[in-house]
Amino acid sequence: MQHHSYLEKRGQLEQYFDRTAFDAWAKLTSTAPVSGIRKTVRAGRDEMRNVLLAYLPSDLSGQRVLDAGCGTGALAVELAKRGARVMATDISPTLIKLARERLPSDLPNGSIEFFAGDMLDPSLGQFDHVVCMDSMIHYHRHDIAKALAGLAERTRNTIAFTFAPKNPFLSTMIAVGRLFPRGDRAPFIEPVAEQTLAKLITQEALLESWQIASTQKIARGFYISQAMALRKS
Repeated sequence: MQHHSYLEKRGQLEQYFDRTAFDAWAKLTSTAPVSGIRKTVRAGRDEMRNVLLAYLPSDLSGQRVLDAGCGTGALAVELAKRGARVMATDISPTLIKLARERLPSDLPNGSIEFFAGDMLDPSLGQFDHVVCMDSMIHYHRHDIAKALAGLAERTRNTIAFTFAPKNPFLSTMIAVGRLFPRGDRAPFIEPVAEQTLAKLITQEALLESWQIASTQKIARGFYISQAMALRKS
């Protein structure tokens, strides 16, 4: 069972991405012209997507992969191109609808099934690998560790995810963002130090057989995020 803080934040995220930010998010994740700031975010996201993909086998034929927080589906498509059977889930039904609309007509090696709902829903079943790109950055560090533990129960090999690394620049950006009207901003990002998150991971009983295999920070203008790969030992 998830903490109240997780459930509360999940509800905020659903409302934000379904209503307030949908148009901006749809444009950001397309090839449409965007502002200089958004260009850095787009470039950072493209780079982070490649980092997460590098944590997984190049051949995913027949393997089941969860794209937890799939957004408009770019990462799910790349996974399917590697032959994966992808379960792509997002809390926002509107983003899921857009992801379906953007789905290539020809994915000969893999497949994508979309699900609008909680990425931690146990009914989604078992997976060989899980990827969570920028879908946990809004949650408290304890909720991140609990979420990873829940996913680990249903994952055989790899969990590749991102978190917001704690640093002065990101803290300043978040502080500036809080000056904007509430309706114009995303739910607060929750930065966490790498060492703090690593300690929380080691304290989770369900992650006892998992090891931190790799980590890499991406900083491109207004996009700052850090990838981490957990592998079952």
